[in-house]
Amino acid sequence: MPAAAYAGKECVCQFRRGICDQTCVQDMLATPFYIACLKLHGRRCLVVGGGAIGLEKVEGLLACDGDVTLIAPEAGPELEELAREGSIAWERRDYGGPEDLEGVFMVIACTDDTDVNIGLYEDAERRAMLVNVVDVPPLCNFILPAIVRTGPLAIAISTAGASPALAKRMKAEVSELFGDAYATLAVMLNDVRGWAKGTLPTYQDRKAFFEAIVNGDPDPIALLRAGDTAAVRELIAAAQRRHGGTVAAA
Repeated sequence: MPAAAYAGKECVCQFRRGICDQTCVQDMLATPFYIACLKLHGRRCLVVGGGAIGLEKVEGLLACDGDVTLIAPEAGPELEELAREGSIAWERRDYGGPEDLEGVFMVIACTDDTDVNIGLYEDAERRAMLVNVVDVPPLCNFILPAIVRTGPLAIAISTAGASPALAKRMKAEVSELFGDAYATLAVMLNDVRGWAKGTLPTYQDRKAFFEAIVNGDPDPIALLRAGDTAAVRELIAAAQRRHGGTVAAA
């Protein structure tokens, strides 16, 4: 159960129960979340709250090339440095209401003020925009899974908020299972996407081409783990020849 929502604690959501009775999270595990990967390049992303969690959210948005603004009267030294170097814009004040959401694509709130969190959530919902109030599931219309990143690969792990500790363990195990070899293969396959689109006439032809490489014998992942990149290049070239294509000289 999220830290901010459990029986006996002061209610922190829009249901205003006084003392939490878990009404807001009873259906969390049954919620069918629509999983998507968002392109944040050049999009305005707002983080409200300048503590350690605010830093975590800011760094995650910056890693995806978001245009990040922080609203907080005070911020930790790492956030101050990000503002000083120009990586983020920092407005040193409290959240001011709906006008702060003008032109914003996504807002993440990590304040300890229930009224601010509820107001921000309601302001964002009226604009049909993405909003996440950290650790308060009913004040979110999207959740943030644990992410494993290796090169161009990104693997999302979610327990629907049931157990961040379990998600953390799964992240560590997935990181070990899908490492550099998978990222390298992804780059190598991307290098021939243009050839495939220009040479193979149908979706089914392109699907067969790539699946023959990925699921072929010898296994390209095993070869890459053994450091034999040249053998994988030859596998790809052989697949091109089988599909009637002319392979460019390396």
